Amino acid sequence: MADLSGNWLGTYWQDEMPSRFEATFVQSGNVFNGSILDDNYLGEATVTGEIIGRSISFTKRYLMTSYAPVAYTGTVSENEDYMQGKWNIGFHYSGLWEARRNGENLIVDLQTRLEKQTLLTTSKNT
Repeated sequence: MADLSGNWLGTYWQDEMPSRFEATFVQSGNVFNGSILDDNYLGEATVTGEIIGRSISFTKRYLMTSYAPVAYTGTVSENEDYMQGKWNIGFHYSGLWEARRNGENLIVDLQTRLEKQTLLTTSKNT
């Protein structure tokens, strides 16, 4: 079972637009809880979740809004420093997400993804 305790930096995509977040998780056995701070108007959220092997699932509930909870599912890398998956809000909204323990490469990864998306969009429009 992976150990998620600690600080994570991540990105989630909604309508192909990235939003960064910082997360802190505290794990006890297969369950964990914590908080997430989104780098946008949504702000802080609480998290409760479960890890089974390398499979992760958690629910994010925003503190300052009445938005529906966000369900996250995904997998944790073997070396436990990266996780990725999908998020959804009911049947209406969904997207991809990823997080790393060490945020040093996060900006580079985000810039690379944005450049690839720009190239794809540009090539589709020509």
